[in-house]
Amino acid sequence: MPIETRDHAHLITHALAKDTLSTLRSVETEQVDFRKGLIQLGRLCGYEIIDGAMDTEFVPIETPLAETTGERVKGLDDVVIINVLRAATPFVEGLLKAFPSAKQGVISASRDESAGMDDDGEFPITVDYVKLPEITSDDTVIVADPMLATGSTICAVLDYVLEATDSYENLFVLSAVSAPPGLVRVDETFPEVDILTVAIDDRLNDDGFIIPGLGDAGDRTFGTT
Repeated sequence: MPIETRDHAHLITHALAKDTLSTLRSVETEQVDFRKGLIQLGRLCGYEIIDGAMDTEFVPIETPLAETTGERVKGLDDVVIINVLRAATPFVEGLLKAFPSAKQGVISASRDESAGMDDDGEFPITVDYVKLPEITSDDTVIVADPMLATGSTICAVLDYVLEATDSYENLFVLSAVSAPPGLVRVDETFPEVDILTVAIDDRLNDDGFIIPGLGDAGDRTFGTT
């Protein structure tokens, strides 16, 4: 299974996921191809979650020629995907190709970059909009955000997600690129949450951006600056 356990996260090592991330990193990748790449990466990550975190069951099947036993994935209809606006939108579009029956939630959360990081390496977070479906203990919950930098945004989002449910079994934070400070912050604040990422990069710069990273995923997706 191409998922490796690290100190504070689980690393998705699927060859196509790494190939797609290399395209996303390149400064030569323009807006349309960047958005398509995030969609593809979301789909690949969804398949890895299915393979690595969801159980299967044996079921009877009748083919045109005989009766046999098949295998089905359990819980595909019990998935909740949380879209952290705005950069996660194409990422979630890809996840929905793996989980077409998933319920969806939306949280608009952004960090105040003009305020800068405080002494603890955190940003103030503004949450403008929250709309979540009912979440039950049977659901697999995936909180998707392409970039996990300081962890400030994801921690704010997780506060809302955990308020929406009394209990859960499988709760994942999914990112394309992560930085060590964010991984540590989320892991220490929410030890019950599993962090999945395609890459763990070197560090954050003084402005809180991941290095080497892939730039601002929202701006590159939507053509803004």
